[in-house]
Amino acid sequence: MLEIKNLHVEVEGKKILNGLNLTVNPGEVAAIMGPNGSGKSTLSYVIAGKDDYDVTDGEILIDGENILDKDPEERAAAGIFLAFQYPVEIPGVATMTFLKASLNAQRRARGESDMSTPDFMRVVREAAAKLEVDPDMLKRPLNVGFSGGEKKRMEILQMALLSPRYGILDETDSGLDIDALRIVAGGVNALRAENRGFLVITHYQRLLDYIKPDVVHIMSRGQIVKTGSADLALELEKNGYRDYVADAA
Repeated sequence: MLEIKNLHVEVEGKKILNGLNLTVNPGEVAAIMGPNGSGKSTLSYVIAGKDDYDVTDGEILIDGENILDKDPEERAAAGIFLAFQYPVEIPGVATMTFLKASLNAQRRARGESDMSTPDFMRVVREAAAKLEVDPDMLKRPLNVGFSGGEKKRMEILQMALLSPRYGILDETDSGLDIDALRIVAGGVNALRAENRGFLVITHYQRLLDYIKPDVVHIMSRGQIVKTGSADLALELEKNGYRDYVADAA
């Protein structure tokens, strides 16, 4: 279970999260929606361990263990995966080299042996085919020259290979056309499992048409202000965030 308790976070002295509480159960897809500036991306970065965020109070627990004192790589080994809204390009680093190094680093952290090159090649090709990732993309530097949709597919490919316990998708639908959105969502849905939870951060209902959430949380001013079923996202699509922004004021 991923539990966030009374989380307070500041950036350069500005308070972003204000006592946020949230639980994501194994096997659950939880969506977070909210207006710009509500703290959604900050929440994802803090869970993953990104620098420059000052946690002044609260806990982030996986199965009761607080991970706030762990480095990002330790959190990744514990089962946290963050798919970025804007995946970065890394010139000079071959995609296959990056994928193999990432996978084997996590295997070592779990006390497992490195995956052999033949096995790795087979696993990557099978996962890439399911996500309609062009094999030529695997021969290029990581994300260099990729379209927005290609970068997002590469993020989901990484998640498929690393098989995390909790996948956090930070506005994965941003910049995607309908075809790319369908493929990326299909990759996420293929990874849904009883022992794997997802936290899906989005502005729009359209992503949730493809990735059906079990629960929807509305975030405003650094707090969860309402929780409901998937129908809550439809309500937001119709009426917007005005009532919830006012409630949080």
